Amino acid sequence: MALKTFGTMGVDWEQRVDYDRLRRERLARIKDLLGKSSMGALLCFDMNNVRYITSTHIGTWAQDKNSRFTLLPQNDEPILWDFGSAARHHQLHCPWLGERSRAGIPSMRGAMTPEMGRAEDVAKKIRIELEKRGLQKEPLGVDIIEPDVMIALQREGISIVNGHALMCEAREIKTEDEITLLNMSAMMVDAAYYDLYKAMKPGMRENEAVALVAERLYDMGSEYVEGVNAISGERCSPHPHLFSDRALRPGDPVYYDILHSYMGYRTCYYRTFAVGSAPRALVDAYKRCRDYLDASIELIRPGRLTSEVASVWPKAQEFGFPNEEAAFALQMGHGIGLAIWERPMISRLVSLDHPHEIKPGMVFALETFWPSTDGWSAARIEEEIVVTKTGHEVITRFPAEQLLVAGAPFVTVDGTLPIIRETEQPPNPQVVEMIANAARAEADAGEKVGASS
Repeated sequence: MALKTFGTMGVDWEQRVDYDRLRRERLARIKDLLGKSSMGALLCFDMNNVRYITSTHIGTWAQDKNSRFTLLPQNDEPILWDFGSAARHHQLHCPWLGERSRAGIPSMRGAMTPEMGRAEDVAKKIRIELEKRGLQKEPLGVDIIEPDVMIALQREGISIVNGHALMCEAREIKTEDEITLLNMSAMMVDAAYYDLYKAMKPGMRENEAVALVAERLYDMGSEYVEGVNAISGERCSPHPHLFSDRALRPGDPVYYDILHSYMGYRTCYYRTFAVGSAPRALVDAYKRCRDYLDASIELIRPGRLTSEVASVWPKAQEFGFPNEEAAFALQMGHGIGLAIWERPMISRLVSLDHPHEIKPGMVFALETFWPSTDGWSAARIEEEIVVTKTGHEVITRFPAEQLLVAGAPFVTVDGTLPIIRETEQPPNPQVVEMIANAARAEADAGEKVGASS
C-alpha cells in the first residue's frame, strides 16, 4: 500500500499534494513532447487540455462550451484566452500566468453568428502570437475546434495538424501528484458506496440512489459529479448506461458506476449488489465477472502488452453479442485522469491487433460484465489500477471480491431467510403432499362418478 491518501486541506505540518509541482510537471511534459514534434505550436480548446497546460479552471458549466483556448508555442510559455472576467481573475490569482491570461471569446459553438466575426478574431489573435515568434509557417497542432475557427485560421495562412494526439500522449503517464489526486478521488467514492450500501432497500428508486451519492461526494469536496449510472432489475441486461426512476425490489440485482472528479481527476468505478437476497444465477454471474476482472488485473505490470490483458476476456459471441463493436465497453480498460477515457484503451475490438506497452505511471480502470443465465440480471465490476515500477496497486477499495447483499437479512419465525434464494421458492414437502392428495382425491371422485353412470 505505497500510495497515500491525504486530507483535502492544506496544512503547515505535512507535505501533501504539491500543486506547484503538479503545474510545473504537467507543463514540462507537454513542452517536451511539443519540442520533439514537427509542430510550431499547440492550440487547445478542450477544457481538460486547457487545464493540463495552464492549470486554470472556471467550473464544469464550461466543460462543453468551447469558450476558452490556450496557445503553447515552441520554447515559450502558454497564453490563455478566457471567458470574460475569468481572464482578469487569473491575472490576479494565477501568478504562473499573469498577463498571459487574456480575454477572448470564440463563436460559442455557433451561438454567435458568422457576421459577428468571432472566428476571425480568434484566428487573428493566434496569427499575431505565432508571427511574434516566427512560427507562422510551422504546423499548428489543434485538439478540438469549431469549423468556422479552423477555416478562419487557414485563411490566415496557418497549416492545421492533429495536436490532440500529442495531448493524449502527454496525459498517458501521470505525475506523482496526479496519481495522489486520482487516489483521493477514488477514496471519496469508497465512502459514497458505503453510504449507498447501508441505504439500499426495497422501494428506493434509482434516482434516489443517484442523489445520495451526489450529496456525499459534494460534501467530501468533489468538484464535479459527472454521472452516476444506477441500473437495477430487468434493466441490467443489456446495459442501458443511464439511471431511471425504477424502484428496487427484493432479490433485484443493481449495479452502479460513479463518475466524479476531485481537483479535475476522475473516477470510473462500478460495483454490483443484490437487494435483500441474491438468486443463484446472479451469484454465478458475479463470480464469472469477478474472475475475468481478476485475471486481467493480475497481468498489469510494466512491460506487459494491452493485447495480453484483452486476451483473457471473453469474446463478444460468448455473452450474446454478434461482434466486438456491439459489445464494446462491457469488457474493457481505459486510462483515467482529467478525463474519464484516456490512453491506454484496452479492448478486444482494438488491442489484439494494436497492442500498447503498459508503463509505470499509467492509471487506468478495468471493467467487466457478465449476464446471468436468467436472461435479465447481470454483474458489472470495475477497479482502478496504478501501474508501479514493479507491478500495480488497486486504488478502488470498496469490497467487491464477492457479491454484497444490501438490506439483509429478512427475519422469520424460523430465523433469517437464506441470503442466496430465488424470488419464487419451490414448494415445500407439505405443499407437494397437499397437491398430490388433492390429485388423488379428484381421481377417486372421478372413478366414483364413472362407476355410478
